[in-house]
Amino acid sequence: MTDATTQTPTQARSHKPPRTEFMVYFAIIFVATLPLACLTWALAAIKSGSLTDKGPVARAWSQARIITPMIFSA
Repeated sequence: MTDATTQTPTQARSHKPPRTEFMVYFAIIFVATLPLACLTWALAAIKSGSLTDKGPVARAWSQARIITPMIFSA
């Protein structure tokens, strides 16, 4: 006897455009991480004596890109 439930085809997940809720959370997290990103960027610039590759906006943007999907996957 064959078990057909183990051989069922799976549909690939389609990529959905970002929803408004995601963008709102992203904006809130970006604004919240910006002051800390400025502080860490300034401390790194003082410590190394030169400006780093990533500026404070890029640092805050990358942190928001990491944190926001974690909220939606939980």
